[in-house]
Amino acid sequence: MLSSSPPWWTPAVRMGLSISVATGLYGLSFGALAVAAGLSVAQTAVLSLLMFTGGSQFAFIGVIAGGGAASAAVGAATLLGVRNAVYGMQMNRLLLPTGWRQWLAAHVTIDESAATAVGQSSPDEQRRGFWTAGVGVFVLWNLFTLLGAWLGDALGDPRRWGLDGAAVAAFLGLLWPRLRQRESVALAVLCGVVVAMAVPQVPPGLPILLAAVVGAAWGWWGWWGRDPAADAPTLESTR
Repeated sequence: MLSSSPPWWTPAVRMGLSISVATGLYGLSFGALAVAAGLSVAQTAVLSLLMFTGGSQFAFIGVIAGGGAASAAVGAATLLGVRNAVYGMQMNRLLLPTGWRQWLAAHVTIDESAATAVGQSSPDEQRRGFWTAGVGVFVLWNLFTLLGAWLGDALGDPRRWGLDGAAVAAFLGLLWPRLRQRESVALAVLCGVVVAMAVPQVPPGLPILLAAVVGAAWGWWGWWGRDPAADAPTLESTR
């Protein structure tokens, strides 16, 4: 039986597009929460365009919403974005991009694009999956971020709708799917204890930065004894 699908409509493309839509829609919440944290619509849009990694973006606005300094927000976001550098090394070896594609690939290397690429068996499908998910998430995430920021700005006072505490809830939503192994749960508990102890002692914004340092140290310590194959991202990863 002859297939009616065009030759470019491969499993990797379908997977990349579905992930793009699901992830892009979540940009609505980020846009609204960023405005609730005190950013303007323009600032929210630029932050999303340039930073483009969901976990770091939510960490940034979470610190800002809590009254933390910009330096603490940048520090927390940077530490959470370190994993993308690891993905970047993997994708560079896998895809071998050249010229301007290398710069673009670096910017769209996130959990979703890396996971879609490593989930394919052939080099061609790996490239299709990476670019479909990476570019697709970038376009839809930023479009929905802008829409969410505009809608959030139209709502007025964030405390009226409970948005002043929603950044923390959204970040917990990103974290929860990762708590499937004992090591992840142990790290989450440890970081929670660090934050609870630090809140009364240090200025707003620094507790999450301290927790990020603890998480980075944990990951660095465990790196030496870890199987490299286990470090490949999975489709259950979150941005």
